[in-house]
Amino acid sequence: MNHLTPDTPFVLIARHGADTVELLTGDIVDVELLADIPLTRNGEPQEVFAMVPFRQVRERGFEARDDNAPLRCLLVDRHEHLDAAALIAELPSARIPLRDGGFDISDDEYAEMVERVISDEIGRGEGANFVIRRDYTASFDADDRTAALSWFRALLEHERGAYWTFAVVTPGLVAVGASPEAHVVARDGIVTMNPISGTFRHPAGGATRETLTEFLSSTKETEELFMVVDEELKMMSAVCSDGGRITGPHLKEMSRLTHTEYMLRGRSRLDPREILRETMFAPTVTGSPMQNACTVIRRYERAPRGYYSGVAALFTPNGDGGHDLDAPILIRTAYLDGGTVRVPVGATLVRHSDPLGEVGETHGKAAGVLGAIGAVERDLPADVDPDAPVAPRSLAGDPAIAALLASRNTRLAEFWIQPQDADGVGPFAGRTALVVDAEDRFTTMLAHQLRHLGLDVWIAGWDEVTDAAVDDAGILVAGPGPGDPRDASAARIRRMREVVARRLDAGSPLLAVCLSHQILADRLGIDLVPLDAPHQGVQKTVPVFGEDASIGFYNTFTARVAPGSTAAGSAEISADPLTGDVYALRGESFASVQGHLESILSRDGIRTLERLVAHAVKLSPADSPA
Repeated sequence: MNHLTPDTPFVLIARHGADTVELLTGDIVDVELLADIPLTRNGEPQEVFAMVPFRQVRERGFEARDDNAPLRCLLVDRHEHLDAAALIAELPSARIPLRDGGFDISDDEYAEMVERVISDEIGRGEGANFVIRRDYTASFDADDRTAALSWFRALLEHERGAYWTFAVVTPGLVAVGASPEAHVVARDGIVTMNPISGTFRHPAGGATRETLTEFLSSTKETEELFMVVDEELKMMSAVCSDGGRITGPHLKEMSRLTHTEYMLRGRSRLDPREILRETMFAPTVTGSPMQNACTVIRRYERAPRGYYSGVAALFTPNGDGGHDLDAPILIRTAYLDGGTVRVPVGATLVRHSDPLGEVGETHGKAAGVLGAIGAVERDLPADVDPDAPVAPRSLAGDPAIAALLASRNTRLAEFWIQPQDADGVGPFAGRTALVVDAEDRFTTMLAHQLRHLGLDVWIAGWDEVTDAAVDDAGILVAGPGPGDPRDASAARIRRMREVVARRLDAGSPLLAVCLSHQILADRLGIDLVPLDAPHQGVQKTVPVFGEDASIGFYNTFTARVAPGSTAAGSAEISADPLTGDVYALRGESFASVQGHLESILSRDGIRTLERLVAHAVKLSPADSPA
């Protein structure tokens, strides 16, 4: 690196498992949209490194505070592979201590915020989980470039398990971090996503089988991971022709933290910039459903996110004349600005979050970053040299740990674990379906399953679907969404009521899911009530017209009848025999379900979907599913 001048912008990347560090240099260009990232120069493909801020989520029509953080592109004109050991010896090694450190939001304020999100957002049906961040800030006595290089060296020496360890030094944007998570990778027509969730902070002396087992046995941590897998499968179903397949779970073991993860893979030929746009951003640092999560983030977070939860994206020309994409998520990252360092961290809030526990998680994450870069004392026993490299100590191969991880998949839908294609030769081949999206992209997974059953499917948003399209659809699938189904003041709820009523009154085939199931029940005169405890990411085995079905639920409200009721007017009801909570409805040309048959939590999802569609379209008994 001696050939670099003090003013040269550069990026350093150490990829997991590599013994080299990549050095990228080139001109800096800031662009407005992902589509503007210049992947060609003079008609030839060029390599581009991009820092994508959270504000870009507005390209998907989602809300975000606009801090004018640039979509920064480094147009790579030089890409070197440096020997890691030699580079470490060349980098500055002096420890740079911090002063005046602390969170921008106090622990008490953050705990109160957690309580409000649980009660006012999750408790009112606005979503399954939300990530609310706080920033740790401090000052240091060094120039930003020197600090970034010193801390990059510390990460190379003391962190392990990171997907990318990186340093970005450009005018006005300096960052250093070790991201555990490859958000999205597109290579040779294969798209991969890597949802990671659950954070186990290693106790002094390191993780043990007993402490890790306790963490892996946590219902909260397990369901948290399932929810983010569902959310990323929504994205995969939007960009991949085969919808995506999950493998795992695995452990992501780092020096001071361990996470659990799945891998999602599917096939796609989309432009990598379009793939990146459709997958903004990871639910592990935003929430689900994604669109409403962005609204909640804007409502609760006091300042714009900058690059936190965005991605660092490397577009590399490939042999097919296009570009491969490698885009880790921007977490575990420190941002440097004129002698000040900022480390954004967040906790995933779910229905049974403990406010003080979530406060502790943000402390742990911040300490993990600051300890890894050597800015604070590393969390090690007193008899361990804090400057010594962390020795690998993997528990992933422990038979008991491996069995505990593998047991999670017994709860999941085989449809998303086994290879499957939307080949158009299913039982409903030749029929069409319109899926109306009520602001929950579970509709992309639902559409993929319907295609797998043979239907020709397209999706339209609630605010763009026309009455003519509603009338012309072979079968109309009114989709799920957040919010209170009783709230007639909300434009989205009003429009979904109109869509459901129009199909019902016309006697045309209709399938209603979750929110739309509740709207249909209300139309049929069935009461709607809030649940005592939200069912967000809950798996239940429920009766569905003569069969018990294992289904995933994401609902805060339910349709409810008197226990034992089996009908409401001309509609047949499947309900809980004790509570009267309505799980499914069917009648002349319509069917509905409260759960999400498309969820990975729905082991019997594809069969139940086939049964309900067959009823709605009046498939003859000889052709009906067995």
